[in-house]
Formats: sequence, C-alpha cells, structure tokens
Amino acid sequence: MYIDIGEIMTDYKALASLLFPQITKTPDDYEALYPPRNLKEGARVTRFSPSPTGYLHFGHLFTCMAAYLTAKQTNGAFYVRIEDTDQKRKVDGAVEVMLNGLKTYGIINDEGVISDSTQIGDYGPYIQSQRESIYHAYAKDLVEKGLAYPCFCSAEELDEIRAAQDGEPIKGYYGKYAKCRNLTFDEVKAKIDSGSEWTLRLKTPVNTEGKVVFEDLIKGKIEMPENVIDIVLLKANGIPTYHFAHAVDDHLMRTTHVIRGDEWIASMPLHIQLFKMLGFKSVKYAHVSPIMKEENGGKRKLSKRKDPEAAVSYYIEQGFPQESVCEYILTLLNSNFEDWRRANKTAPISEFPFNLKKISVSGALFDMAKLIDVSKNVISQMTSDEVFEKSNEWAKEFCPTLARLYANDEEYAKAVLNIDRGNKKPRKDISKWSDIPDYISYMYDETFKENYELCGNATPSLAIKVLELYKDIVDLNDDKDAWFEKIKSICAPVGCTPNVKEFKQEPDKFEGHVGDVSTIIRVALTGRTNTPDLFAITALLGNERVQKRIDNAIAFYKEEK
Repeated sequence: MYIDIGEIMTDYKALASLLFPQITKTPDDYEALYPPRNLKEGARVTRFSPSPTGYLHFGHLFTCMAAYLTAKQTNGAFYVRIEDTDQKRKVDGAVEVMLNGLKTYGIINDEGVISDSTQIGDYGPYIQSQRESIYHAYAKDLVEKGLAYPCFCSAEELDEIRAAQDGEPIKGYYGKYAKCRNLTFDEVKAKIDSGSEWTLRLKTPVNTEGKVVFEDLIKGKIEMPENVIDIVLLKANGIPTYHFAHAVDDHLMRTTHVIRGDEWIASMPLHIQLFKMLGFKSVKYAHVSPIMKEENGGKRKLSKRKDPEAAVSYYIEQGFPQESVCEYILTLLNSNFEDWRRANKTAPISEFPFNLKKISVSGALFDMAKLIDVSKNVISQMTSDEVFEKSNEWAKEFCPTLARLYANDEEYAKAVLNIDRGNKKPRKDISKWSDIPDYISYMYDETFKENYELCGNATPSLAIKVLELYKDIVDLNDDKDAWFEKIKSICAPVGCTPNVKEFKQEPDKFEGHVGDVSTIIRVALTGRTNTPDLFAITALLGNERVQKRIDNAIAFYKEEK
C-alpha cells in the first residue's frame, strides 16, 4: 500500500543552496575525479573498512581474508578504508593495531590507509572523516532532486513519535510521522535563520507492501520488505551516517564486492534503496555468518569478552605462525581446502581456488584443537633455520629467556631445533613458538628440570645398574648404530633382553627390555620419558653434561632405595 505524503516543496535547488551554501562541486565532478578502475573484466575490488574502536577480532581477520583472496585471485584490488564517523568511539592507536594485525597474517592492502598518517591510492582520502565535502555534494544533489529534506525534530519530539506508534507494524520516521517532510521552503528558511539544528533525511518512497529481492553470494536469494523509513543521511554536525557514507564511498572507490558480517543483512533493503536513489550501480554482497564456538553442548558466537582467542593479538602473543593461522582460516572458509592441501602439500595458499559460494551459510565453528593440529603440521614442515628465525623474532618481544638462550649460541639452538626435522615423518611437538621454551628446556642447563620418574618396567634398582654401565661406555664419537649397539649390550648384564618381542613372549624371564633401558637413559638426560631422537640429544648435550646428569640420576635412585 502506498501512503500519500503530499508534495509541498517546489524549489529544491533553492533549498539545496540554503542547506549547503559552501558546496560548489557536484557528483559529476567526483565521478570524473574517481573514474572506473582500469582493471580486466572479472576483476573484483574489495575492502576492509573497520571503525577505529578497538582491537582486531578473529572474525574481522576471517572476513578480511575472504575479501583479500577474492580480490587477489581475480587480479583486482583490495583496499582499507577507515570508517570513523563516530568520533566518540574512536580509540587512539586502533588503526595501527588493526593494520599490523592484518600484515602479520599476510594481508597487505594494495591501497588505502597503511598507517595512522599514510594513505596510498587514487581513490582517497580513505578515511571517512576526511571526506565530508564529498558526502555533502551528494547530499546536496539528493535535495536538488527532491529526494532528501532537512528535519528539525528534537530528541523529545522523536520520542513522542515513537510513543505514538504503539501497535503500528512499522515503527520509525516515515509517512504521517515524518513531521518535517512537507515543510515549505519558507518554513525551512525561518527555522535555519533562527538557529535551529537540522539533520538531513532521505525522502523514501513509502510502499509498506513492497519487497526487495537480492542474491547474496553466500546465502543465496533473499527477499525482504522494502525500507520505508526516512533515515538520517547527515547528522546535525554534518557528519554522515554509516549507511549514507558507505554507499557513496563504495561507489566512488569502485568497490565491486562487499564481504561483511551477516548482522548487516537487516540493512540490505536500505542499502539497495540508497544505491538506487543515488543513481549508483549496487555492489554485490556476501554476508558471512559469525564464528561460533561450542559450549555446554550448544553453540554461541566467539566473544571478545569471554574468549581470549577472539582477539587476533592472542595468536601473535602465543606465537602461532602466520602460515598456521592462515591455513586454519582457509579450513573454516572453504571445506574443500583440506583436500586441496593434501594434494598440494607445498603450494602457497594463494594458489587455492577460493570461492565465496563455498563459505558456510550457518557459520564456521572455531576449534582450538584443530588450529593446534594445523599449526603442528605447518611447523613440522619448516626447516630448523625457519623455526629459529621465526621463533627468535617472537621471543625478542614475548619471551626474553628464550631470546637469551638463542643469542648465547645460535648454531647450537638451530641444531637443537633440527633434531628429528626433515624426516619423511617429522615430529609434531611444536604447535606455536610459546611451546619451544619447554620443548627444548632440557637442552640447556639454565632451564633443565630434573625429573627421575620412570615408566614401563624400569625401576630405581634397574636404573642404577643401567646408568652405571652406560656411563662407562657412552662415546659421543660413535655413530647412531654403534651407540644403539652399546645400549643393547647393556641389556643382558642387567637382566633385560635386547629383543622386545622376546620380552613379550616370556616377560617373567627378564627385568625389562631394550626400550626400558633406553627410557632410563632418556629420563636421566632429559627428565622426560618422551623426547625426539635420544642419540641426537646425547650428541648435542656433550660428554660433560651427559656424565654429570647420569651421576645425578644415579645418586637420586640410590637415595630412593
């Protein structure tokens, strides 16, 4: 049903000049200043447009990765625009924090804001608070066309309108409730001359039964009621609302695809309407469902209040490599990524055929265990030099103890990190750089913690016999085969068998087997029952450390007896 709202104003140009006397440029001027981009057909232009109000959320990184890959894989452009029209919520330094977070994970914008003080690109400025004259030019044009008008309603009057709408199916400033919509030019001029503040509202075509249908690139076809509200375009201080600013910016910056959270679906009727009334071709939208987390048998949104992993800074502080986080995000974005990775083990993720339409409609489920598993695999494929360089960079900021150990002897540190690395089936003990201090602690006297707890068939009595024999025969000049033969040679004198299968067949005949003998030596040297290659550890520790640790273990077990 269309609502008759009347037409009182006739001289829209005079009204536009009255409201915007300082604006001389027209939309045509800006269309010429920001022409269509010179990109090949099919290239997509995407953006990340945060408000500088806090930290970088994991959901931001997730959505931003989708936008970045969409642009990169079509030879398009990805830019960063700062939406700071709400100055009251602005947090100093937030822009740098967010940009550094993106850079950490390999997302580097082609243009836009690259620091608090630097912008690059031909479609700027890329900070909304610096674009006021542009918004006013388009606002003036809407007034000239009879599509926008000044509203002088106070907060109290708006409250009264809301109170009067009890029982109405649609609530807001529209139709008969739009008190300022039909003011005459003289009435408007008189109010302005008297110093009355005004906002600028969109003169929306009111069709309460109208429908808008659009194709979301993730969720498919969506049908919603048309917008009938005369929304505010410019606030009383001249600053544009998000809705108006984003439409002007996405058009002039020649954005083709907007990837954003699905909380914005409710605004789609208004946004489509704005593009149409401004004379713009609408961009294509892909609305991403929020990252979810399992809790108490149900699911909830990943929360910055409840979940430390909601902040991208968490992954940086914990030392998850860039590659691990990016790989994990790809598993959340497209379910076929893991199959692709198995078939392309060493290919960069930029070669993965990312597809917006394969993003989960219902929302990805965050799984820390899965991230850790992905990261262990990623780190296991790195060389010792890569692990050293990346973990050293992290340690300098977050773990001074590890940084000092590294600095004392870099070659020794690399050799430690190289144990069991480069094999066909490398160990996967490290999931993040913060695991390393504990993982290598037994390789340094400063961090070695004695722990003589045994397992399997090993006992303190057996340990004394094994270690006293091993102490005299260990030779760091032996190769691995000779070293292991010496360990097997200890077995018979201490009542063990060098054959595990034989022990299993006749366990009562022996005190243990060669595995128990190795465990006793491992515990004495490392304080652990499970470590990487014991031969390599022994060789790196050196004879003096090996002898001292064996002596200490023997003394401990003798006291235990």
